[in-house]
Amino acid sequence: MRPDPFDPDRPRPRTDHDTERPYTYAGVDPWRDRFEPDPPQPRSYRWIGRWLVRGFAAGIVLLVIAIAWLAITAPLSRSLKPPTPPSITLTADNGTPIARRGAIIGTPVDAATLPPHVREAFMAIEDRRFYSHWGIDPRGIARAAWANLGSGGVRQGGSTITQQLAKNAFLDSDRTATRKLREAMIAFWLEAWLTKDEIFSRYLSNVYFGDNVYGISAAAKHYFGRTPQTLSVGQAAMLAGLVKAPSRLAPTVNLKGARARQAVVVAAMEDAGFLTKREADAVQPQRVLASRPQQLPSGTYFADWVLPQARDRAGEVKTEATVRTTLDPRLQNAAERAIRGAGLRQAQSALVAMHPDGRVVAMVGGRDYGKSPFNRATQARRQPGSTFKLFVYLAALRAGMTPDTVMDDSPVEIAGWKPRNDDNRYLGPITLRRAFARSSNVVAARLTQEVGVRNVIQAARDLGISTPIANEATIGLGTSEVSLIELTAAYAAIANGRYPVQPRGVDEVADRSWYASLAGRSRALPENVRAQMLQLLSSSIRGTGREAVLSIDAWGKTGTSQDSRDAWFIGFAGDLVVGVWVGNDNNSPNPGLHGGGVPARIWRDFMQNALGVAPPVVAEPEPVFDGNAVEGIGNDLGDIGADALDAAAGQLEGLGLEIRQGDDGSISVGPRRDRDRDRDRDPGPPPRDDRRPPDEPQDEF
Repeated sequence: MRPDPFDPDRPRPRTDHDTERPYTYAGVDPWRDRFEPDPPQPRSYRWIGRWLVRGFAAGIVLLVIAIAWLAITAPLSRSLKPPTPPSITLTADNGTPIARRGAIIGTPVDAATLPPHVREAFMAIEDRRFYSHWGIDPRGIARAAWANLGSGGVRQGGSTITQQLAKNAFLDSDRTATRKLREAMIAFWLEAWLTKDEIFSRYLSNVYFGDNVYGISAAAKHYFGRTPQTLSVGQAAMLAGLVKAPSRLAPTVNLKGARARQAVVVAAMEDAGFLTKREADAVQPQRVLASRPQQLPSGTYFADWVLPQARDRAGEVKTEATVRTTLDPRLQNAAERAIRGAGLRQAQSALVAMHPDGRVVAMVGGRDYGKSPFNRATQARRQPGSTFKLFVYLAALRAGMTPDTVMDDSPVEIAGWKPRNDDNRYLGPITLRRAFARSSNVVAARLTQEVGVRNVIQAARDLGISTPIANEATIGLGTSEVSLIELTAAYAAIANGRYPVQPRGVDEVADRSWYASLAGRSRALPENVRAQMLQLLSSSIRGTGREAVLSIDAWGKTGTSQDSRDAWFIGFAGDLVVGVWVGNDNNSPNPGLHGGGVPARIWRDFMQNALGVAPPVVAEPEPVFDGNAVEGIGNDLGDIGADALDAAAGQLEGLGLEIRQGDDGSISVGPRRDRDRDRDRDPGPPPRDDRRPPDEPQDEF
């Protein structure tokens, strides 16, 4: 009987220690079916299959993630936008362009409507196989790599037009591997969602051509005065050549280099089969516009100051915007002429002109913007001198005083400080009107002490002064620094009758928020206070400011800081409020400079041109003037001296006239009277201008 091979009591067969397989009986392996039912497939094939499936799944996941990432970080709409912030064109109040800030961006073009040679010029030099690749050109990359390897550096690039659009619209210009990888991914993304003509159109609409010009429409107009549809072969070749190095090859600054690059593009067009040899030889070196009548100045003092307001006024700018400003070209020219005609040499000067409501119509921030764009009208902070007395006298009028209130113009000591009048002349009891006209420092110090420093500061704050003001009595003499535009706006509040006046270069937005409306609410100046302030300013312009006298009613105040470092004149007439400053940028002294001199004459010259008024008629000696009207004449006589006064009196005596001075210091000229009757009267020289040196200063500043 044959033994059962599966009997559990049967001894197990011996095994081979090398193979671990049992011995067979009669060629039959009884354990085969039990331990090796089927021979397995090779492990290598199973491993490869599993990883292929896993890789495919991972690829799908990564593709989904990449698509989502590109949709968020690289939306197709961004390829329509220029790679730089849009520009803002500023115009004067009559619509005349005065300045442009930002790039010149052309209108989008449709590549399909352009002449073939325009498209072929860019393809020949940038991407010959544009219409056949999928965003990446392996042949171009290999060619560039081989050329760069042979030259030992980066001489050629393998980027396609699609890659350049991806870089310009979505990425920066660094050369890292990460950026190149992102560039390739975005290029595939663009190729998948846009047609070739759409990609080409967006590329030509956004590419940079130098001179701050973006897009072929703007470049064609900027360099040749043409549209892209009318470009010749040579002109298209020159524009295509600029893309490599637009800043360096711009024909307006490097015509020789642009022509050499044009020749390279024409040769590439011939090599690519876009031009025959005869057509290529017929292309001539191109010329660009010698002058661009529509080119605007890129920087002026007013434009620099008004630009933030213009951007706020325009809101979010997505394309080129135009903002109308308050600048009056005629008044701006008059302001520049007044500064040039002042005869200044080393000193700087600034002028601001505005309407009483704060609309700035002219601004000069220095003698030459090209040499110094620093705006001394808005950015400089200087000591205002006696122009700050406006706030001292305003506080006094608010406290109940009047122009006829009498103050003591005699030396005084306040907490160890001894203010003095510049001419060292003290008149004793005088009215506020006369003290303001002769710019008495002593009276200003006494008023500051009497009404309180806090009230003087409050008056300055109410009229719009925002710069720090020291809490001390010396502020009455203008020791705290201010800007010209703020100080001019403070005087505008007196002219306007409402305060504060906010200087602005664009019209106010109609739909202001409730907070802005509440914060910017102005208040009316009491009519009696304004009328009394006008009396003081009128007496001053006929006193220390007599050089600014016009043939029409005018109001103003002179100011000179210590050691004649700064000289000011601020006043108003007609519908204009104008401030003038003269001084050195390094704050050094200007011997002989004073507010009643050069600044007053600049103010007068500008006002006469701006308002169209004739110079004032010099008064004949016969009329008799009141004290206010001849305050300036009295100062002149004081500067001349007693000997000159006697000589003048002798000449007038020969004409049957004589000079008389009243008890209040007023000077009058009239028919000669019996001298025996007035023998005991000693008129003496009237008080001298506190800001006028003994000798008339020359225009050497």
